[in-house]
Amino acid sequence: MGKIYAGGVPLAEVVRSGFTEGVHRGSLVVLDASGAPVFTAGDVQGPIFPRSSNKPMQAVGMLRAGLRLCDAADLAMVAASHRGEPVHLERVAALLRSGGLTEDALACPPDLPGGQEAREAYLAAGGTRARIAMNCSGKHAGMLLTCLGAGWPTEGYADPGHPLQRLLVETVAEFTGAPGEPPCGVDGCGAVVTAASLTGLATAFLRLVGAEPGSAERTVVDAMRGYPVLVSGTGEPDAVLMAGVPGALAKGGAEGVWVVAVPGAGAVAVKIDDGAHRASVPVTAAALSRLGVEAPEGLRETPVHGGGRRVGAVRPIAL
Repeated sequence: MGKIYAGGVPLAEVVRSGFTEGVHRGSLVVLDASGAPVFTAGDVQGPIFPRSSNKPMQAVGMLRAGLRLCDAADLAMVAASHRGEPVHLERVAALLRSGGLTEDALACPPDLPGGQEAREAYLAAGGTRARIAMNCSGKHAGMLLTCLGAGWPTEGYADPGHPLQRLLVETVAEFTGAPGEPPCGVDGCGAVVTAASLTGLATAFLRLVGAEPGSAERTVVDAMRGYPVLVSGTGEPDAVLMAGVPGALAKGGAEGVWVVAVPGAGAVAVKIDDGAHRASVPVTAAALSRLGVEAPEGLRETPVHGGGRRVGAVRPIAL
């Protein structure tokens, strides 16, 4: 089997009851506002699968292909990894209705809401695994509407050979500067995921936040920053950071990926090798301080609990 990522170095420690019980390894790049590296650790040039961190770029590709939405909040849902709160499910359902579509048209797998409180409420109301509850259902609804607008078939829209997926691969490669044909795989939602390096990801997010008003890039960024809770969920890191840092664009991806850019300051991209977001969030928060950006306090450590109370934390190492 091929290998595209060489792996990282210790970036965070797990402290419980005053003792370090382990570390999270990963890779990290910090770029200044000009795109020059300020700090790197681990493999920042080998490609990874950014997973949902690609969604802002994919949303740009959809707009370029003719996706037209009446509300910026709908565009935020297209770029979202939502937690299945009622506002998320209702808006995705409305997106589908706007195209005369039903949930059956979605190619993403049936799932339960990802947020704990949302999941408990959903189950208590009699909910079962459904495609619309899957965290990528907003992106998939946007893909379907893009196909309708472009005159492409909706059947097989998530397949690698579909014109929509080919366009989105090209768009991600354009923004991240991936040479030639980048490695591609199947994302958790069933659509294509395009590989990129951490340096390419951070560069792409810098381009997004620096885009001119009226451009497709700026339209996506403004929608995400304007509706941060739709992009992830109440109290989720993406929403907390975008609400707490003026101008910030943040988008997490599965397997411990997180990318943040702040206009005039720079960008950070991190990949935690074991996929733990409990490490990617405080590592990114610490890395932002190298750019003079103060992340909200709740993102600087991830609590570790024992016996129903906090007994430690996941903390960045030497950042």
